Amino acid sequence: MKPDTLPEVSEAAPDGLTFALVRTRGLWPRLRPWLIAALVLLLGLLVFRGLGRVLVEVSYDDILAAAAEVSVAHLAMAVLATVASYAALTGYDFSGLHYAGARLPWRTVCLTSFIAFALGNSVGLGALTGGGVRMRLFTAAGVEPARIAKAAAFNAAAFGVGMLVFGALGILWDAERVASLLRMPAGVVQALALAGLAAVAVFVAVCARRREIALWGRWRLPLPSAGLAVRQLVISALELAAAAASLWFLLPQGVVPLPEFMAFYAIGIALGVISHVPGGLGVFEAVILLAFAGRAPAGEIAAALALYRCVYFLLPLALATVLLAVLEARASTYAAPVARAARRLAPRLVAACTLVAGVSLLVSGVTPASETAVETLAAHLPLYLVEASHLIGSIAGFVLLLLSRGLLHRLAAAWWGTLLVLGAAAVVALPKGMTVPELALLCGLLALLLLTRRQFDRPSSLYTGTLEPDWLIAVSAVLLACIWLFFFVYRDLDYSDRLWWQFAFDAHAPRALRALMLASIVMMGIGLWQLLRRPDVSLQPPTQQEMAAAQEIVRRQSTAQAGLALMGDKSLLFSASGEAFIMFAKQGRSWVALSDPVGRRADWSELVWRFIEMADAHGGRAVFYKTRPQTLPLYLDAGLRAFKLGEQAQVSLPDFSLNGPERAKLRQALGRGKRDGLVLDVIEPQDVAGVLDELRVVSDAWLGMHKAQEKGFSLGTFDPAYLQRQPVAVVRLHAPGEPGKVVAFASLLRPDVERIEVGIDLMRHLPEVPAATMDFLFTSLILHFQALGYQRLDLGMAPMSGMSEHELASVWHRTARLMFMHGGRFYNFRGLRAFKDKFGPQWEARYLVCARGLAPLFAMADTTALINGGLKGVVGK
Repeated sequence: MKPDTLPEVSEAAPDGLTFALVRTRGLWPRLRPWLIAALVLLLGLLVFRGLGRVLVEVSYDDILAAAAEVSVAHLAMAVLATVASYAALTGYDFSGLHYAGARLPWRTVCLTSFIAFALGNSVGLGALTGGGVRMRLFTAAGVEPARIAKAAAFNAAAFGVGMLVFGALGILWDAERVASLLRMPAGVVQALALAGLAAVAVFVAVCARRREIALWGRWRLPLPSAGLAVRQLVISALELAAAAASLWFLLPQGVVPLPEFMAFYAIGIALGVISHVPGGLGVFEAVILLAFAGRAPAGEIAAALALYRCVYFLLPLALATVLLAVLEARASTYAAPVARAARRLAPRLVAACTLVAGVSLLVSGVTPASETAVETLAAHLPLYLVEASHLIGSIAGFVLLLLSRGLLHRLAAAWWGTLLVLGAAAVVALPKGMTVPELALLCGLLALLLLTRRQFDRPSSLYTGTLEPDWLIAVSAVLLACIWLFFFVYRDLDYSDRLWWQFAFDAHAPRALRALMLASIVMMGIGLWQLLRRPDVSLQPPTQQEMAAAQEIVRRQSTAQAGLALMGDKSLLFSASGEAFIMFAKQGRSWVALSDPVGRRADWSELVWRFIEMADAHGGRAVFYKTRPQTLPLYLDAGLRAFKLGEQAQVSLPDFSLNGPERAKLRQALGRGKRDGLVLDVIEPQDVAGVLDELRVVSDAWLGMHKAQEKGFSLGTFDPAYLQRQPVAVVRLHAPGEPGKVVAFASLLRPDVERIEVGIDLMRHLPEVPAATMDFLFTSLILHFQALGYQRLDLGMAPMSGMSEHELASVWHRTARLMFMHGGRFYNFRGLRAFKDKFGPQWEARYLVCARGLAPLFAMADTTALINGGLKGVVGK
């Protein structure tokens, strides 16, 4: 799902960056969805009007009868023509890669091309087209993204030029017929066709003489060689001819010569692409029916078009799905990068198949069941079950159209929703009308969902995003097409108010009417909800430029916690000067900023206000987590309230000493660790890569021992890129005659310029370490940085500690105090405080800052989910 666009929020930032959200300027991006919707609506009205005029004397039964009369030989020829067309389509990718200067094995190109065109031809939605398929598979094969984009641009241009040549030749073959349909003079039509061919010829001539051309004096467009251009024109001609032949073989024989038919085929394909309707459904059919009305029975042409949809569109989509299902089932034996990347395309194909299943359920709900099915249902099932099954099946179809968007974006919630809806639709498939093919489709899709479960791993909610305009247009177009189909199938039935209340086994029209009305109500409800709700925003991780700018700011800080910005899991909001930033993430409606702003203090007030305004503008609540007492006036002035979280332990290094009875245990731990062979080694960032494998062994063992999962946001994670940005302290165990083995480690938060504060972040150890290892690690680190002249060692926060014990304390303090004293079942609050107290730290309060009312409860829940990687992590460890 595309994130909503945001207004520009700063005048200047590092390298022109502010934070990782999409920004939009100008009027066109706002008008574009409405203009496309208006175009689709206008085109749809023209199409339905034309279809109604052509099919005025054709009944639904006539189309079914004509489809049944198509011979097996003609059907086989259509399948062979489809195979030839898809084989020729691979030529587009071979030519595009050649134009981009890339070379790949023919198997890789053929696999990519087939999957990409099977998706693009069948669905037609921008989000589901083959561009993403090519980008993923060709990148896995080692082709640079820039070359892939260049090849994709070549493909798009080649398709347009091929359509132009193909259509122009067909027009010249029978200009009179085309002119009569377009209501234009034949001479004008011929002149336009010749002009198009002449333009292509000039382009080929330019390709023979020049390697590039300048566009509007600003961009230089590299040209293909004349040989490549001619070769691609031949490929386009072969592909379009084979595709047209696939439909032509299904038409009544002798209706139209193949060359003349190709011209109208090209016009229909072009209008289908322009319409934004999935697969050009309805638009393409209208062109063909209008073109050949009167030359063959309209029912036979409509039957041929329905069969063509199955042969040329759904059959390749099914084969591509089976192909990826085989790759998924044999995942252990397919280690090649391209095969792994192909398996990651499963969400796209599952989404496409779900879209097809939704359309089929809606169409099935509109069309009547066969007489045999009605007799069987009447003999074995009660009427109320048939009526309920029909309604459930139709609503399930509409819901599948919406869920397919979530599947495309790999949402786990969409996977579960689709599984439940498909299961319900499969249960009612037979009671609805003995639709065995429909049941087979649903069961096959259920099996595919279960097989690809691990691909849908995104925890996002279905309710947090806004449906893209293209998707809403497509769903609306499908629903309008079903409404038109209803009026076509039951046009001989006079409307009466009593239709709504007729319940009988053979009352097909009333059932379809009720199902369509219910689907329309659901559609209107979703549309109003999308219109009236505040838009949600998908935050993006920071770019490399933003990370570099943040790292430079962090390097000059006196607070170690600023280094958590280098994790890369939080978005960054820079100040107008670019000298300060806020790191934040989003969970539910909470926009949670970690700690105080980082960087130049003069920018902090501006950043705080802008962050609050940004969250409010998108229907969220601004939350500041782990703020310090010194900065509270910034937030109080903004109308927020502070709630104490706990206390941060900071060891004053100049004042630290191992002398005295209170440090006896630390002296013993240090001495015992040295006798056991423990040695501390602080590894600089540039050398961390050399010990990553040893650190991973320790980390995995620690997670397994605690049955825990990685956390995040305010805590470091075992991420190699993050670990290599900061020093790492390792404890090695030196046994006699053996090299030192890493048994414990701690990642450090250490600014490079000012030697004021250093912090301990990620801490892990092996299960079998000596008892005093962690005391040895902390004590050795204190002494190490004391010798280097640092002022403080930050040991992190002890949650719920330091709360007021007064009888007049707030409910927040009293609740937190109870959790600290008696919440050991959930978290070792007291043990953590006691461990850090051994080092004699100074305790400083940390606060959660947000609005009043119930906001603190929701803010704490959302922040806890952020730290634990979602609600599942909150329940677990």
